[in-house]
Amino acid sequence: MTTNDAHVHDSPEGWVADHIQRYVESGGQEGHIWNGVPTLLLTTTGRKSGKLRRTALIYGTSGSSYVVVASKGGDQKHPAWYLNLADNPQVAVQVGTEDFVATARTADESEKPELWELMCQIWPAYRDYQTKTDRPIPVVVLDPVDSGTGS
Repeated sequence: MTTNDAHVHDSPEGWVADHIQRYVESGGQEGHIWNGVPTLLLTTTGRKSGKLRRTALIYGTSGSSYVVVASKGGDQKHPAWYLNLADNPQVAVQVGTEDFVATARTADESEKPELWELMCQIWPAYRDYQTKTDRPIPVVVLDPVDSGTGS
């Protein structure tokens, strides 16, 4: 997956779009840390439109993988980005100044508790979000794809 910023549609949520714009325009120098926590930019392929969709998410790390939470603030429905990557797990990721392609997958039941705890340590509000919804909030693992280029 390659992303040409001219063809990427950013989150329609105003404050998220502003965050993404600052992140992109600064080449990742600004916006990586948001409210004291690390954030990444995730670009998925729209499951209905086929368009590239970008959002900003809080992340943690586990080994060489990045971990994000599909909380949508405790909404009853999954966020669109999660539904998109469930249909097409190849995603583009920007972490600070680094861009790479990754394969996304939902953490399985054996690994989710540890990853959930990791993410709740970074953003404790995730616990509150889970109390607002009946759906189990997915934890997503982003495994970088080795491009063979060394970058």
